[in-house]
Amino acid sequence: MITVGIPDVINFAIAVSGLSIALMVLILAARAEYMDIWSRRFFICFFSILLLYEAFDLLSQISLVFMGTGMHRLSALAVFFESFFSSILMLMLTAYILHLCGQSFRDPLFIINTLIWFVYITLLLIAQKTTFIYQITDENIYVRGPLYPVLLIPPFTIMLLNLIGIYTRKNLLPEKERRAFLLYILIPMLTMIIQMQFYGLLLIVFGTAVSSLIMFLFILNDQTEKAIRLSTELAEQQYRIRSLQIRPHFIYNTLSNIYYLCDINPQKAQVAIGDFTDYLRNNFSAVVRAGLIPFEDELKHTRAYLAVVKMRYEDLLFVEYDTEYTSFYVPPLTLEPIAENAVKHGLDVGSAPLKVVIKTRLTEDASEIIVENSGMEFSLEDEKETSLINDDEIHIGLNNVISRLDSLCNGTLTLRPRTGGGAVVTIRIPLSSP
Repeated sequence: MITVGIPDVINFAIAVSGLSIALMVLILAARAEYMDIWSRRFFICFFSILLLYEAFDLLSQISLVFMGTGMHRLSALAVFFESFFSSILMLMLTAYILHLCGQSFRDPLFIINTLIWFVYITLLLIAQKTTFIYQITDENIYVRGPLYPVLLIPPFTIMLLNLIGIYTRKNLLPEKERRAFLLYILIPMLTMIIQMQFYGLLLIVFGTAVSSLIMFLFILNDQTEKAIRLSTELAEQQYRIRSLQIRPHFIYNTLSNIYYLCDINPQKAQVAIGDFTDYLRNNFSAVVRAGLIPFEDELKHTRAYLAVVKMRYEDLLFVEYDTEYTSFYVPPLTLEPIAENAVKHGLDVGSAPLKVVIKTRLTEDASEIIVENSGMEFSLEDEKETSLINDDEIHIGLNNVISRLDSLCNGTLTLRPRTGGGAVVTIRIPLSSP
């Protein structure tokens, strides 16, 4: 006769509750339209693993409590996969932390945690053939062995290393995500400590399900707020682009130069009209385009602008391109305003010719665009001005670039003095960006 005690009923209720939570949040993750694509896919995988973990936990409860003698192999299989799938969750959290920080899986945190996870799996496999860690007896009874606490050391260590990883990367992680990760780690860690001391209640199963739900809701709330804010900002940016990117005086000066070239150099005038047409076309296109565009399109736009400017200033402006790497995407009007800014700040008719250098390169974790100009001496006070608290065209235009880089691809823009005068602008777009 099968005897069912109060702990068995509680464990069964915990397993059913955990399975229900995992299924509910998996459906929510699949329908989270405001969540970015990478995060949505991550959470679909994460809660699929959690669902398997909770399902095998429920199966182990049913097999151990209600099926009785003769089902020890099914119980052993259920307990093994319950432990296996639960161990994957913390390693997935490591991957998500590094993703949000723009770091690759070659980071020491992920490598060390992966090695510890393999140690855990090895111990789990050893447990299937020995009685030192745990065993399912022929009578279908789960019994902890004298070395059972050793099995909990690897997942506990991964949790601890993730905590350290969050602390050391606190400046790279958004506040809400940081809180979500801390709760996700601390709740199971607390239940694991309790479970190591008391035998019978599977508190860590419930703690993992609840902490996963809390983590997801925190991150979903944060990304929903960002999506709404982004939608508002993009509408404002479209208005600013319309009002700032094409200035009447630039059009008048360009057309006047082309007018005079028609008499003295018709061939050069024809080239200038082509460049100016490309410039205008790309400006009008940028106003209506949303999302990211190939960098090649933005580079073509910038070349057209600089060609038009060079037509006017001739030997006072020299432009050099080192842009063999173009296989990435940028927000519209990212490079052209920076080049325009470099010319406006650096070009002085009474001084030496201005040299503008545009370079691209691929680093380990980002695509970079570098714009240098050899203009007037650059000081820290000038750099502070690029915090853009003024309302002039250049500052608002640069603010637009910074805002769209951050909103559309988690990109950054930095400005520093150039040795020998002038400035260097560096745009970094993480390889993990959409």
